[in-house]
Amino acid sequence: MKGYVQVYTGDGKGKTTAAIGIAMRALGAGKKVLFLQFMKAKSYSEHNILPGISPNLTLETFGKPFFVAKPGSAFAEELKKMGGDYMIFEPGNPPQEYLDLVAKGVEKAKKAVSSGEYDLVVLDEINCALFFGLIKWETLLDLIDSKAENTELILTGRGATSELIARADLVTEMREIKHYYAQGVPARKGIEN
Repeated sequence: MKGYVQVYTGDGKGKTTAAIGIAMRALGAGKKVLFLQFMKAKSYSEHNILPGISPNLTLETFGKPFFVAKPGSAFAEELKKMGGDYMIFEPGNPPQEYLDLVAKGVEKAKKAVSSGEYDLVVLDEINCALFFGLIKWETLLDLIDSKAENTELILTGRGATSELIARADLVTEMREIKHYYAQGVPARKGIEN
């Protein structure tokens, strides 16, 4: 079966959730899944359940318990509303250890998508890593272009570039219409994180 490139982007909730749902569907069909998370630490609830779901699922995280955001930006303010221990770093100036960690994840992803070993590879929040300069567009394009014919590739995160949208076979934009964050409700364990 031919694999395609899917992108889930936008400012609304549900990008990672959609990718997890597709991963569950793939596992239910006996497929092998690699789920790589960028810009997230292991503090999200899915880390409590996904590793034990199936021996066909590999979940790895290449993130830290902080985000890259411009101090005072809308994104930094949104992170404060979400709660949790977030450290804010200027875009373009993340710690070297974070750059190294993301590079390690990208290398693992490239090997996985090109080998054909996995039926589905998810790069969760890779769009954000690209936006904040943790990886270069050329690196991501090379990864996409190295994809084995039968491997499905999903890329998630806000701010998908026009180049990525043009390159993808399927693009879904999650758009926020209304959210209780605007009323000061912090992220809730098991729902948002």
